[in-house]
Amino acid sequence: MKRTHLPLNALRVFDAAARHLSFTRAADELAVTPAAVGQQIRALEDVLGVVLFRRTSKGLELTPEGMAGLDPLREGFLRFEESVAAMQAGQASDRYTIAVPREFFAEWLGEKLAAFRNQTPGVQYVLTADEHADFTEANLDLAVRLAEGPGDLEGIALTAPLRVTVAAHGASDAWIDWPGAPLPEGAEAAITAASPGQALASALAGMGRTVVPLALAEGALAAGRLVALGEPEPARRAYWLVAPPPQWRSKKVRALVAYLSA
Repeated sequence: MKRTHLPLNALRVFDAAARHLSFTRAADELAVTPAAVGQQIRALEDVLGVVLFRRTSKGLELTPEGMAGLDPLREGFLRFEESVAAMQAGQASDRYTIAVPREFFAEWLGEKLAAFRNQTPGVQYVLTADEHADFTEANLDLAVRLAEGPGDLEGIALTAPLRVTVAAHGASDAWIDWPGAPLPEGAEAAITAASPGQALASALAGMGRTVVPLALAEGALAAGRLVALGEPEPARRAYWLVAPPPQWRSKKVRALVAYLSA
């Protein structure tokens, strides 16, 4: 059965104007101008082919045609609200599916998720290493990406955009490269890794020096397993927590975002 196209925005405006019997008060509720309310009502009257309001000496009144449609309209909006509530209730509030690079989970995120779980008993995590996985296909709630910003998604920066050159004690001067690595100009890579995590592991193994996000190297630097060959420097990319707007607005995601950004 083909659905009739409904002018839902105009119907919402009509509902507000009918409740207040005032375009001005309806405009205040909807955060628009009275002129915009009037325009929507006129457009709806044109679509329906009826007059919905008339002005009298006592103010604005509904016509019989407007009265006839008001109760079914309000019942419909209530059903819309019930539908939204049902869809939200169906979302698992105790399980997070997160795509995060292995190295970032090991060095930064894992400990914080454990602390969050201690505060929210029963929370479960489903983790995938492909941070560039499709949100819909992988049924993701969130992803952590090394990027310059959130792009078309909603997001927050989890780490500062800083990088550092590191090597193990006594390591050779060979450079370890990885896709997007900001090696010094003229530096030739003796080793090419697939990710900053592999580059970091190669440096820890004494295979040479590399430039990685500071957040990845802080633990090894603090433990003395690596040494910094210079001070941290500004970088273009940082680790961002991102999600499409529908996921980002969900209650459970807001709770985790608030915790990680505190």
